[in-house]
Amino acid sequence: MIAIIASFTVAEGKEEAFEAEFAELTAKVRANEPGNSLYQLTRSKKDRQTYRMMELYADKDAVKAHGTTDYFAASFDRIKALLTAEPVIELLDSVG
Repeated sequence: MIAIIASFTVAEGKEEAFEAEFAELTAKVRANEPGNSLYQLTRSKKDRQTYRMMELYADKDAVKAHGTTDYFAASFDRIKALLTAEPVIELLDSVG
């Protein structure tokens, strides 16, 4: 399994649009990507502009498939427009 934690800092006043965009993307991932077992957006309790997306994939091929979908590319462009900085993406290996 491969995990990804993606961190986002959303511009003030853009939270609702950011969450809506991720809701649409999440529905598409869950409906079309059998290699994905977790795709969950979370929001910091300390800093309401900070979000983290937790993702879990079966293998490298599933990660690659996710990143090359048309709906991901289109959504990610819209998401980036709502941010104050580049997202920070961390890939993790599942252990245990």
